[in-house]
Amino acid sequence: MYRYILASLSPYAVLGAACLLGGGWAWGALIWMTVYVAVMDKLPVRPLAAADWAGAQVLPLVLAGAHFALLALAIPALVQGALTGAQAVALGAAVALCFGQVSNSNAHELIHRADRWQHWLGAAIYVSLLFGHHTSAHMRVHHLWVATPRDPNSARLGQGFWAFLPRAWVGSFRAGLTAERALRKGRGATPYRAYLAGAGAMLAAAWLLAGGRGILALVLLAGYAQIQLLLADYIQHYGLERKALANGRYEPARAHHSWNAPHWYSSAMMLNAPRHSDHHQNPGRDFAALRLDPEMPQWPYAMPIMAVLATVPPLWRRVMDPRVHAVCGARE
Repeated sequence: MYRYILASLSPYAVLGAACLLGGGWAWGALIWMTVYVAVMDKLPVRPLAAADWAGAQVLPLVLAGAHFALLALAIPALVQGALTGAQAVALGAAVALCFGQVSNSNAHELIHRADRWQHWLGAAIYVSLLFGHHTSAHMRVHHLWVATPRDPNSARLGQGFWAFLPRAWVGSFRAGLTAERALRKGRGATPYRAYLAGAGAMLAAAWLLAGGRGILALVLLAGYAQIQLLLADYIQHYGLERKALANGRYEPARAHHSWNAPHWYSSAMMLNAPRHSDHHQNPGRDFAALRLDPEMPQWPYAMPIMAVLATVPPLWRRVMDPRVHAVCGARE
């Protein structure tokens, strides 16, 4: 289980050092978040078997602290002038990749926790990325309507990522708000007030750290991280659909309604986010206990590489559309 600790915490350590030391460390941080992860995934190491692990309760809390520490280091480091323009771009991209891949996976883990304070700690991570509404949209909409037309974050077959992006962002904001209002039936405020107030507090904190440039740095980091988050939603359910039943309901979410990946390092780094089928079937299960079974649809490459492919829609469709047809055809 030490793999989860090393793979998920090491990006924060390397990126934190890059923020403090600057110079060539900025490029090292970007290489760590891209080339290094891809190389490690190629090593002939078996994926960890699903198991109960006491550390699964503690590691997300440590990662949450690391997230906020890195955010506090990155904003001034990017704007204080110690980095060249190219170094600032490299470091900013690396930090945003970490937020979009590791912090997002950790926040996702936390918002599913039964403990309310852990749930809100996960929500706070999303709020720090100016994306607090994802908490409500994920819990109240995505898990109910995944792989159906009612979920803004489930991509249809043939839909390119850049067309999906605005639909998912705006659609999830509205759908989450509607679901929260329906849950309360007009009684009491929805969490959206907290999300918006938290976003305002984050912008104020960025201004205190580095003035107007600090606000710009936060917006750019959060924007790139949000793209990474929506890329994850896009690729995890692309083209897969739950059947509508005669009674007007949809069939339950099953193993063949999510895409998965067996690659050991990126999976450990992202707290088994690529074991997505089991998560939808067992949303309360800790990340270390998630299973990856042979009948679950799998991408041909690791999750970070698939996210890159999705940014080029013609290439993405060439790789994935035949696989979607194969999965759907096997179920007919």
